[in-house]
Amino acid sequence: MTKKKVAVVMGGYSDEYKVSLKSGQLIYDELSRELYDVFKIYILKEGWFFIDKDENRIPVNKADFSVKLPSGEELKFDACFNIIHGTPGENGILQAYWDAVGMKYTGCNFYQSALTFNKKDTLAVLAKYGIPSAKSVYLRKGDAIDEEQIIAELGLPVFVKPNQSGSSLGISKVKEVSELQKAIEIAFQEDDEILIESFLKGTEVSVGVIDYHGETIVLGITEIVSKNEFFDYDAKYNGASEEITPARLDEETKLKIEVIAKKAYESLGMSGFSRSEYIIMDGTPYMLEMNTNPGFSPASILPQQAKIYGISIQDLCGNEVEKALAK
Repeated sequence: MTKKKVAVVMGGYSDEYKVSLKSGQLIYDELSRELYDVFKIYILKEGWFFIDKDENRIPVNKADFSVKLPSGEELKFDACFNIIHGTPGENGILQAYWDAVGMKYTGCNFYQSALTFNKKDTLAVLAKYGIPSAKSVYLRKGDAIDEEQIIAELGLPVFVKPNQSGSSLGISKVKEVSELQKAIEIAFQEDDEILIESFLKGTEVSVGVIDYHGETIVLGITEIVSKNEFFDYDAKYNGASEEITPARLDEETKLKIEVIAKKAYESLGMSGFSRSEYIIMDGTPYMLEMNTNPGFSPASILPQQAKIYGISIQDLCGNEVEKALAK
């Protein structure tokens, strides 16, 4: 049996690329060498590169996503394992390119990626399926901003966040009207569209959902106890939060979240890894966002959940590759 050639594609153009390189390394290390020949591809602002055994960078031919090796041999892949967080791997750009050049890849397709990367549009679609979210005000760069009206509508505190950005970059919690303008400026540095959301006081949970052997399963529910004001970049990646898996929830609430998380995944036509964030307030889970390429470094939530669920990282990643190859 000829082994399939799998490229683990990592990096990206946003500040999340460092996290993606860690996620990609874990997947690269864990994929079965009995089943696959595994290669590393970096997609970075400065270029697209194949990384050889000596960490040399060889450019990728964007015409067909192949690599010309120094030996003169042409390296072509059977599938790409997409583990880029943020743009271009989590917002549909890379998926649309791969579709155009006829490359198979893991995870959801370009439409689901583009949709879920847009918080406003995701929540609007899911509202039609009865999935609740916080009240919010949407602003584009250049819009007139009536601070008094925003606060009258949403109350205080509020969260100000970029509409399209990952890893909690550019998010602020605003407790006083005087802080709003600064928070808006910070969010606009990450994106031309922002959301201002009402504050939901409750328990924050992160829910891993995947399609595994043809079935949508909830991998686990993790309770997030942030030492900071909220689950920001520092809390996510620098240890300023406690992540408790499984979350400390009663059976009824746990079932309610599992039902909503599965419904959200299936309603959006998702595939591959996903992690959605909810705040549970008075027993009701309110959705914050859906991540289609969540962190997958050893410290990340999804691998922790898989371990507790009893699925090895190798099986979890192998399942993704097999689905991509069968497309």
